[in-house]
Parts: sequence; C-alpha cells; structure tokens
Amino acid sequence: MKNVETNEKNILPTAQDVAAEKSQKALIQGVEAFDTGKLKHTETNEKNPLPGKDVVKQEKVHQNLINSLEGFDKTTMKHTETQEKNILPKPEAIEAEKEQKKLIAGIENFDPKKLKHTETQEKNPLPTKEGNKKFIVSFCTLH
Repeated sequence: MKNVETNEKNILPTAQDVAAEKSQKALIQGVEAFDTGKLKHTETNEKNPLPGKDVVKQEKVHQNLINSLEGFDKTTMKHTETQEKNILPKPEAIEAEKEQKKLIAGIENFDPKKLKHTETQEKNPLPTKEGNKKFIVSFCTLH
C-alpha cells in the first residue's frame, strides 16, 4: 500500500448560523411554553351571508335553462333543407355602374396634351361713354 495523507473536511457552521439557530430554538420554546390562560375570551361571530332573492332567482333560471338544453329531444325537430341565396344587382344597376366607371376612367386618364391652343375673342364689346349716357337718360325717362 501507498502512504497517503488524509484530509478531513468537516464543515462547521459559522457563528451567524449558530446564532440564528439559537434564536429560532428560543422562539419555538417560547411558543411551546406559552400559557393560554393569559388570553382573553372573545365571542366569535360567524358570518355566512346568504344570497339575496335576485341571485337565487337568477341561479334557478340559469339552472332550468341548462337542464332544458341537456334534456332536449332532437327527434321532435323537423328536417329542413338549407337554401343559399346569392342576390345579384339588377342589370340596369350594373350598366349604370359600368358607365360611371368609364366616365371616371376617362377623366383620370385624360391627356391635356391633346388640347389645341385657342385665342379668346370678345364679341360683346363694352358701350362707349355716349352710349352709357343715352342708356342712363332713357332709363331715367322710363320711370
């Protein structure tokens, strides 16, 4: 055999651990040694609030509804066929919508480069000062 040194590892609690354990033991002993004769007598009021009339009525209605659904007899139901209807708009409405879409597309896609340049000519010239006087005079004479 070989010669080996043995190292014993004995982990001892620290001073804080020992102090905490002592205070805990003292507390437990104090609770165990407590004299219950030092306590005062008190009356215990047990409160068991009963639900009100409205709550009871609501629970009964709910329970009756559940019972009627659970005990429902499916054989008393009549057989029906489901008909799916797809309501389309009238042809006139479709045509009107198409015309409106064409009009909007024409406005949106309008190319202003296709316009021709024009000169504006006034064909209704303003009257001269003499014409205005005649007009005013004749207007005044009519009254």
